[in-house]
Amino acid sequence: MFVARLTGCAVFDPSGDRLGRVRDVVVIYRKDDPPRVVGLVVEIPGRRNVFLSIGRVTSIASGQVITTGLINVRRFEQRGGEVRVMTELIGRRVHLRDGSGSAVIEDVAIERDRLGEWHVGQLFLRRPKTSASPFAKGPTTFAQWNDVRDEQVAGQTQSAEQLVASYSELKPADLANTLLDLPEERLLEVAEELPDARLADALEEMPEDDQVHILEALGDERAADVLDAMEPDDAADVLGQLSDVRAGQLLDLMEPEEAEDVRALLEHGPDTAGGLMTSEPIVLSADATVAEALALIRRHELHPALAAAVFVTLPPYETPTGRLLGVVHFQRMLRYPPQERLGAIIDDTVEPVTVSASAAEVARLLASYNLVSLPVVDQARHLVGTVTVDDVIDYLLPDDWRSQDAPRAVSGGRR
Repeated sequence: MFVARLTGCAVFDPSGDRLGRVRDVVVIYRKDDPPRVVGLVVEIPGRRNVFLSIGRVTSIASGQVITTGLINVRRFEQRGGEVRVMTELIGRRVHLRDGSGSAVIEDVAIERDRLGEWHVGQLFLRRPKTSASPFAKGPTTFAQWNDVRDEQVAGQTQSAEQLVASYSELKPADLANTLLDLPEERLLEVAEELPDARLADALEEMPEDDQVHILEALGDERAADVLDAMEPDDAADVLGQLSDVRAGQLLDLMEPEEAEDVRALLEHGPDTAGGLMTSEPIVLSADATVAEALALIRRHELHPALAAAVFVTLPPYETPTGRLLGVVHFQRMLRYPPQERLGAIIDDTVEPVTVSASAAEVARLLASYNLVSLPVVDQARHLVGTVTVDDVIDYLLPDDWRSQDAPRAVSGGRR
């Protein structure tokens, strides 16, 4: 079973109840034999990775893993001597013992011997490319573990391209959790390899201390690019954890328009509507049509909470806008023909909050009127942003809510 294919497979107990999904395979090197598989890293509900001893695995076949049903739900911590295949082996360069050169490990197969023990079997390798074309790839080949020589030395950087590719389907919250479970050096290496927008999405789902740590490790120019790709309110939260001098340096490196939005948010306290809001709501004129509004909220990159409503104002239509006229909710737009003007279907019963309104007041209004967002205005009723329910929940939860363990029973020690 090749590990890249095993990753993501469901894990079931003997009764057929799903326990989680495979995230990695843990092996231990041996002197003269291929590495022995000691267990799997399994993601259980709550986006927490735990260790599943290979001794508790009864079957690995047909895209699923069957266990004895006993899982220790303590968060996985890698021990000395253990190596994670997806995280550390894939992407590593090895030399073939037949003298034919080097190759990069693109996948690793694990197999079971007659005694029931699992160990590393074949390696799927890619040799260096022979063409100068940027689209060309080197030839591939298979080899046994004993046919190659691993010359990885301490501190040598491994390619993270394969690992990043394996994360391509993960949702931002799952990607953030997966990154934080990586060893420190590997985490920073993968962060360097991720595209700016993808890394920004993951950072938005991390605790602020981890956000700051990763951004500081990226270097000024790259950190500024990632901050540009983050939502303004999330970028402001991160910069708010830095010294004024450091935050100012990064703001100066950001795109002027993005930096202006973030600076405006930093002027407000973190426990106010102004500190919680995003400054990029969907704003349209009263003459805009339902069809135009629906086209804007269909954009796949738009956060669902922001897509739930559009705000109708007087010009200008960039925050801070003209005077707020009202809100048109997504469901209301669906009840009218595409050519209907937004000004005719405004919901003027939704009262905005001011930038100085407390987080508790915002939460009370969202809950009382079953809303997912509220307009935020200044003293002259100009729209300056919107507070969404996810921002309020994030504020109200404890600081370490992302790392808290899910309520599951523990069954003995790790092994």
